Amino acid sequence: MSFVLRVLVNAVAIWLATQLLSGLEVVGGDDTGTTVLVFLLVALLFGVVNAVVKPIVKLISLPLYILTLGLFTLVVNALMLMLTGWLSEMTEYGLRIESFGTAVLGGLIISIVSFLLSVIIPGRRD
Repeated sequence: MSFVLRVLVNAVAIWLATQLLSGLEVVGGDDTGTTVLVFLLVALLFGVVNAVVKPIVKLISLPLYILTLGLFTLVVNALMLMLTGWLSEMTEYGLRIESFGTAVLGGLIISIVSFLLSVIIPGRRD
């Protein structure tokens, strides 16, 4: 149940980021039901990318985290979002990102919204 809740939180965060940024959009889905499904699939893919790739990137770039006092996190989050977009571009549905700057702002918005929703929603804390 925790996994499903995490995907829902990511889907809401991605939806909010697409509403706030013009260069970030989720394409596909002609009706509301299909659009919601596309958001859930993009959130699932984003979660898998963050679970598999992000720890490896964080370990490799540890000196940059230390050197920038953690600000390199913004770059890593943007890269994870761009990787999600690239993987989802292999289908006709998915996340489209206009530029790296949009990815940085999108990653920041998604991180903040995910954190706030995780704090608000009751449940087990990992």
